[in-house]
Amino acid sequence: MSFALAIGVGTQNSNQEWLEVFYPAPLLNPSEELIEAVRKACAYQGGNSAIQAMPEQLDALSQSLEAAGESQQAKIAAQCASSKRPVVVTILASDQESQTTPEVYLKLHLISHRLVKPHGLNLSGIFGLLPNVAWTNKGAIDLSELNQKQLEARLNGDVLEVKSVDKFPQMTDYVVPSGTRIADTSRVRLGAYIGEGTTIMHEGFVNFNAGTEGTSMIEGRISAGVVIGKGSDLGGGCSTMGTLSGGGNIIISVGENCLLGANAGIGIPLGDRCTVEAGLYITAGTKVVLLDDQNNPVETTKARELAGKSDLLFRRNSVNGQVECKTNKSAIELNEELHANN
Repeated sequence: MSFALAIGVGTQNSNQEWLEVFYPAPLLNPSEELIEAVRKACAYQGGNSAIQAMPEQLDALSQSLEAAGESQQAKIAAQCASSKRPVVVTILASDQESQTTPEVYLKLHLISHRLVKPHGLNLSGIFGLLPNVAWTNKGAIDLSELNQKQLEARLNGDVLEVKSVDKFPQMTDYVVPSGTRIADTSRVRLGAYIGEGTTIMHEGFVNFNAGTEGTSMIEGRISAGVVIGKGSDLGGGCSTMGTLSGGGNIIISVGENCLLGANAGIGIPLGDRCTVEAGLYITAGTKVVLLDDQNNPVETTKARELAGKSDLLFRRNSVNGQVECKTNKSAIELNEELHANN
């Protein structure tokens, strides 16, 4: 059984190199009938492959898919047959390291469509396959061709707006997950996993291969690889350290019903029902004084020794400046009205 399949419409530069691909309905574990239809119509030879399909191939594929009972994919193939942009049929026989840009985009779509959770895919080597492009109100443009496109727009009485220059586009240009609120869509990258009931306020940011598992309020930064549990709240300006930005090999995560206060930060994973007070940044090497139920110091340890443990409250002593930790017996309860995103 193949791992994934999708029919997509993309953008190429003047050298026919892929800049990006939009997959409207990617499939995880497609049926053998669907793979056989692609094999016949598009001369698929097996393995991981990105096949640029011609209109006649797409027409034949649509008919084969309809006969195989794959009506949704048949409709997409039929619509793509008249596309003015290049069309690609991407098949992943296995989750091995990507070799082409369309393969990378399929994996990013799988995460943002909630078909695969963060850390569930092999994303090795993707940066070398994602071109750095200008994301504009007219779509993706190769940076070497941008100046000419800007001139053409001006000559036609128009203005080409460059929204960003990056390897990753914003997620909502490709996927809008159900049951979510995203105040500033430019701050959520394609490849983010946004769980049902999540609210992302204007200062919230979610990187690729990261996200939320369910109802959460995000006003801080979710770095690459970080997953936030259900019911947790990331306060304004807070930060989670990603493995790409100094976190080493430690996978940072936040459990359920946790609170990171405004401008707080973590460089260790948190268990469930943990609180980090506003302004406190905890790294793995931070020295932490453990307190008993009477707030008496018991011992001093490094924060890494508390990684993944539940029911902890981290705070800074306002008198002596020491970082302290004690049992947190009250879970954070999010306002249900704030998460009515239907």
